[in-house]
Amino acid sequence: MSYELIEQNDKIIIKDIKNFEPKHIFECGQAFRWHVEDDGSYTIVAYGKILNIKKEGNDAVFSNTNKEDFKSIWYYYFDLHRDYDEIKKELSKDPILEKAIKFGEGMRILNQDEWEILISFITSANNMISRIKKSLNLLSEKYGEFIGEYRGNKYYSFPTANSLNKLSVEDIKECGLGFRAKYILSAANIVDRREMDIYAIKNMPTDDARKNLLIFPGVGPKVADCIMLFSMEKSDAFPIDVWVKRVMEYFYLEEDTKLKLIQEYGQEKFGELAGFAQQYLFYYARELGIGKKK
Repeated sequence: MSYELIEQNDKIIIKDIKNFEPKHIFECGQAFRWHVEDDGSYTIVAYGKILNIKKEGNDAVFSNTNKEDFKSIWYYYFDLHRDYDEIKKELSKDPILEKAIKFGEGMRILNQDEWEILISFITSANNMISRIKKSLNLLSEKYGEFIGEYRGNKYYSFPTANSLNKLSVEDIKECGLGFRAKYILSAANIVDRREMDIYAIKNMPTDDARKNLLIFPGVGPKVADCIMLFSMEKSDAFPIDVWVKRVMEYFYLEEDTKLKLIQEYGQEKFGELAGFAQQYLFYYARELGIGKKK
């Protein structure tokens, strides 16, 4: 995909960008290290960089960056090489997805760091987004590297497997991670000792990648599929949380359908675009409370 880029001071502006809305991108449950500024913009930290994103009319404004970093990091991070018009056209053949897409029309699947996403979604188990964000930010502040200050806030890189592997379960628990601390420490041990190369898993077929991720303690099918979808470009992954289960049963399947059957149905119905379908449906269901029993 080609875009009209304008570089101004520490900003990159993409003119007349389609299929890009920061609220839809960051508030759909795929990323956690972001916050909303007073002006409605979103400041994030990823790949050791701090970035501020704001939509101004039809333009996207990326602040605290330059053209070099935009091309080497952010173009891929925001999945800007992908044609979302084609994805929407195909998925909109389903009338339910057509409505879901219109609701979350500016969503994009982020391409995040595999190690950070592994730990982030282990942290997400039986947890609220506000708590996940708080815990991951505290973990980074205590054990990551200081990157810099932006708009009065200090930012830190995500801690490496090596840095976390030097800690105790109690150290990690102090970041509000509770029972998940032992799983995080186990993951750090596996990756730090090179018992598994987290960055090589994306090169495997989806089923094999899922099997390898399930080896990590604290990683179940839903977490494995989230990791594959949000950091490994496995667009056929179909993560199922409570909201996806509700919306799939509400529109497509019978109540109390087993999770494995929901996953198989989603992957068969939506094929290589299953992950995109899942995100549109998830955001649609969660924001509108679809399928939630009163």
